[in-house]
Amino acid sequence: MKRSDGQLAYLLAAISSVGPFCIDAYLPSMPELSQVFGRPLPVVQQTLTAYMAMFAIMTLWHGAISDAVGRRRVILVSMALFALASVGCALAPSFEALLFFRALQGMTAGTGMVVGRAIVRDLHQGPQAQKMLSLVTLVFAVAPSVAPVIGGWLQHFFGWRSVFFFMAAFAVAVFVWAYLTLPESLPREQRQPFAPGYLLRTYFRALTHVRFMAAVFGLALGFSGFFVYVLSAPVFLMTHLHLHETEFLWLFGPITAGMLIGAWGSGRLAGEISTGRTVVLGFATMGLAVAINLVVTLALEPGVPWSVASMFFYALGFSLATPSLTLMALDLFPQQRGLAASCQSFVQSMGNAANAAFFAPLLWATPLRLSLGSAAFFALAGIAVALHLLTGTPDPAA
Repeated sequence: MKRSDGQLAYLLAAISSVGPFCIDAYLPSMPELSQVFGRPLPVVQQTLTAYMAMFAIMTLWHGAISDAVGRRRVILVSMALFALASVGCALAPSFEALLFFRALQGMTAGTGMVVGRAIVRDLHQGPQAQKMLSLVTLVFAVAPSVAPVIGGWLQHFFGWRSVFFFMAAFAVAVFVWAYLTLPESLPREQRQPFAPGYLLRTYFRALTHVRFMAAVFGLALGFSGFFVYVLSAPVFLMTHLHLHETEFLWLFGPITAGMLIGAWGSGRLAGEISTGRTVVLGFATMGLAVAINLVVTLALEPGVPWSVASMFFYALGFSLATPSLTLMALDLFPQQRGLAASCQSFVQSMGNAANAAFFAPLLWATPLRLSLGSAAFFALAGIAVALHLLTGTPDPAA
């Protein structure tokens, strides 16, 4: 990979990490938010739901807008608006105000995840695209681990408002970096009209395309298999495992290590084995992790490191499969990659919002419920991926 490609991958990873960083960084602050605003923890959890719901809705539009006006402009405007919304969260005088500004954060936070994928596909194809997307995933994987650790220490020393000020500073830094170095990857002659009729027809075509939606649901459900633990982290770690707000690394460390190794493995396997086989290998690893998690939960008392060890293998398998499955989905719509990336992110984001609003509060009561919920998400993801692989044309690289 060229040095310039590596630099771009780091930038795209930073832009993409704004969304998940905004989710994880304030998780250690939830107990204080509950006390400060006088709301029970499930109600405070709705600040996450509001964020994710708007995140999901806007992901349908980020890609289509970038298809029409270019990738660079959309990213710069979104990062600026996200920084302003973060300052609004930090200065929120009431719970309702915090809820409002969290929703505004969600409207802009998903831009990098959607448009970044389209940029990779604009610039590269085949194994080179998989390698670059794997590098983006590898760097991006650091955010889920670093965010709650930073958030936990900021919470410990300065309180919850400091976490949102840090988010604003992070967004400003990414904006400056993108302004100085991000190229425009979509030439004017390749842009698509932002016309309601055209968009409705294309969205309908994408959202009713069986193979595309099978891949999309495979990614969304597979991600939910460990994301439900992320959303439940305040209860899982602080109540069930008896850890403190500065010890969230016990969960996010294994997840991050798994994602880093999986993304590295995906890049190494690019061009060596087919994308389909890479996906199968990733999901087999995830299945092993689910089995380990169930056995440990049933056989042992909750504690570290055994209660979190399986998350390493699950994240490794998911990160190994994600670049290949993402490219396989986007390649079904070569002329509307931005819109296809939007549809993919919309489904995953709606799943994340449902997890925050319903599944995490339903499952976090006991470690066994969490492990069974994770297993159910994985099983559904496996069915979706099998449908995608079995109904398509065989990969010539196989």
